[in-house]
Amino acid sequence: MKVRRLTYRDGSWKTPSIITKILRIKRGIVIHFEKTDSFNSQSSSVPCIVHFLLQMGVLQSLILLCIFSLISSSFHTLAQQPYEGLTPDNCGTTGNSTTAFGYSCNGVNSTCQSYLIFRSQPQYNTVSSIANLLGSNSSQLAQINSVSVNNTFETNSEVIVPVNCSCSGQYSQAYTIYTVQSSSETFFSIANNTYQGLSTCQAIMNQTTTEYVYVGQKIPIPLRCACPTKNQSAAGFNYLLSYTVTWGDFVSTISTQFGADTATTLQANELSETSYTVYPFTTLLVPLQNPPSSSQTLTPPPPPPPPSSTAPPPSSPSPSGGSSKTWVYVVIAVAATIALMVVVFLVFFLSYRKRKRREADPDHISKTSKDVSILTSQSFASYQKPLKSEDESSDFLAGIADIAQSIKVYKFEDLQSATDNFSPMCWIKGSVYRGTINGDLAAIKKINGDVSKEINLLSKINHINIIRLSGVCFNEGHWYFVYEYAMNGSLTNWIHGEIHGDMSTPKVLSWTHRVQIALDVAMGLNYLHSFTNPPHVHKDMKSSNILLDGEFRAKIANCGLARSTEGQEGGFALTKHIVGTKGYMAPEYLENGLISPKLDVYGFGVVMLELISGKDAVSSQGDLLLFDVLLAILQDENKEEKLGGFIDPSLQANYPSNLALSLAGLIESCLTKDPGSRPGMDEIVHILSRILSTSKTWESSLLEDQSIGSSL
Repeated sequence: MKVRRLTYRDGSWKTPSIITKILRIKRGIVIHFEKTDSFNSQSSSVPCIVHFLLQMGVLQSLILLCIFSLISSSFHTLAQQPYEGLTPDNCGTTGNSTTAFGYSCNGVNSTCQSYLIFRSQPQYNTVSSIANLLGSNSSQLAQINSVSVNNTFETNSEVIVPVNCSCSGQYSQAYTIYTVQSSSETFFSIANNTYQGLSTCQAIMNQTTTEYVYVGQKIPIPLRCACPTKNQSAAGFNYLLSYTVTWGDFVSTISTQFGADTATTLQANELSETSYTVYPFTTLLVPLQNPPSSSQTLTPPPPPPPPSSTAPPPSSPSPSGGSSKTWVYVVIAVAATIALMVVVFLVFFLSYRKRKRREADPDHISKTSKDVSILTSQSFASYQKPLKSEDESSDFLAGIADIAQSIKVYKFEDLQSATDNFSPMCWIKGSVYRGTINGDLAAIKKINGDVSKEINLLSKINHINIIRLSGVCFNEGHWYFVYEYAMNGSLTNWIHGEIHGDMSTPKVLSWTHRVQIALDVAMGLNYLHSFTNPPHVHKDMKSSNILLDGEFRAKIANCGLARSTEGQEGGFALTKHIVGTKGYMAPEYLENGLISPKLDVYGFGVVMLELISGKDAVSSQGDLLLFDVLLAILQDENKEEKLGGFIDPSLQANYPSNLALSLAGLIESCLTKDPGSRPGMDEIVHILSRILSTSKTWESSLLEDQSIGSSL
């Protein structure tokens, strides 16, 4: 009996038992499904090459081909849809995304009723305008949103849009036609701004023959939708809602909003409990048993009522007694004004005295390290005194549970046991110890001072690129934080050539590792800036605050200085309390105390500078600082050649020079003095994604060349 193999491009099939039985009966028949570049697992008809090594009858061939067709169909109807993730801002490429053109056509039915979520905008805020834009029926749209056909939606209201979803080739889509309105429009702006991510620029370009758009051009728009798979239908899900993700959205909150189970939504989008970050201008499929209703959609809060006047409205004087009423009104208005001024003065005076007493309190300020000084939070002040009784301990535990329900409160004895009573053998650095809790490694850090901001922030975050806080402990006036353990320690140790593991062999981060680390940090910062609620700035971005796990994936640590900029005009805040690390702080922060996301962008630029040079951020060459040296190189005519002398020599020239130049250009833009000229973290993520993808291709070709050379 010959060996039989069935292979997919994305994985392997075991030989189905029914085919095995037939092959045992028909001795000598071998079915070999070859792995070819033309194979597409998303296609509704799977191409394959069938080899019959011995002569077969026509009937036998037809039976086997029918069986394979059934197996292929079963595979597609069981598969879920991979989440779109971050697609490149270069519309000419799909990057690493496998779904940039749409969801695969793998539903039980090739056509189905589907629903989209669209947020009304000034240009598209009526039932008819939204229906026309998305190719929907006005009457059906009005009915499902419980409004009249002539209704006008408040700006940013979520609107349910019913569409007919059907297979178009290998993708499941709903189609509409868009007429270009302005010369400033592009494929990218149409996809992200007009259609809010319900389509991608790659998918739109795939429908046109022109490279650019022009006013009046009619463009086919494929909208992202899908039909339930066999598994979803069997579980009772009859509809898939394409939800447009916006800032601050989480899979759990989206699922709860539409009455769906979070685990089911994760599964429908091929996300996991450890990797579930979603991004704006993307779609998330929400499985529904019943059509969505208007009670599940969100509308913006109504505007505040206009301020009422303190004085009564004027009235026309009566024929008699009018003058007497007028002076009464005047007296009342004057008295009310004086009373209001007295109240305002008292409030201001009491607040001023309270602030002065707090500033004069020596216990109000505590030092946490040589670089950081943090103000003690009133909400945690009562917990930062020694606990003298069991009752006080119980009150403390209850208070922590209210503040951060997702964080475990440990007994001090648990931490002593985990670290062998804080043995020197478990000491890592500073006040950090390695411990073992329930068989898992953990980093246990002793902290003095205010911890409220870090607890409040980390208790709401579960991002793969931000270190996870799993528990806290309070003992004799000291806090102890229990973090996930980063096996490979701090990035700064690797950048500056410290020896790890085998003391005789220094380990060096490869070029691709360095780019991956930069991308990991960028994604973590982008999450803090754009997806936490409210948005936060880390404020202390440096290489020693970046930890590496066992796979050399980066995680941002030490969020104790993180600050929200919510409600601040222009997305920035001002402070007179300048704290941080020399060499990483942006000029506008040092000079004016300006805090904004661009502060983190600057610090991140310094980290990337260290990554490619292998040198300390504050070091200098001659009379020039490290960044000034790089800037001089980038302005030179032979910059690519001179950059080779700047790159970390431990790489031994094993890096793509063109990509190194691109990364150096990105560093320059991050470190520009004007914060408004620095890129945002979302843009940086896109750029680094492309650099990493190309770096991996370069690395693969390099390994192939080395393999060929060694075999000769």
